[in-house]
Amino acid sequence: MARRASGDSARRTQTDSAPLIRYFEDFHPGQVIDVGSVAVTEADIIAFARQYDPQPMHIDPDAAGRSIYGGLIASGWHTVSLFMRLLVQNLVAKTVSLGSPGVEELRWPLPVRPGDRLSGQMKVVETRASSSRPTMGIVRWRGEVRNQDGQLVMSLLGTNFFGRRPG
Repeated sequence: MARRASGDSARRTQTDSAPLIRYFEDFHPGQVIDVGSVAVTEADIIAFARQYDPQPMHIDPDAAGRSIYGGLIASGWHTVSLFMRLLVQNLVAKTVSLGSPGVEELRWPLPVRPGDRLSGQMKVVETRASSSRPTMGIVRWRGEVRNQDGQLVMSLLGTNFFGRRPG
């Protein structure tokens, strides 16, 4: 049975051959990493929107039904938050992450609705070693979220800093 080691000595592998801890060197252009899925409920949509984006199409099913959306939809920020949770829980927390300078090209091509099941992926676009910090690498990636029908509901271009494998 595989166990998670801590710190820089975490080089043992799981039975699926994925490293327990990923370093910069474990990311390669073209690589696609599934980050999991999550179900979206009407209650979740309304609760998030009441707190962070209280527009009628997100908090009032009746008003949303009369809108151009024809029903309740999740805030785009809710969709980003759900993706971030999946990304951290199923990937970033298992890396030597050194943070991120931000994201670009955030898009919401289709709305997320109650009952949708969202699946996320991270597609590695580019990797390069930092020229100013030899212990760090830079990974540019495209994040995508699709609904249960395979339709793209969110995409973004992100950059992360990861520690390089010691030695």
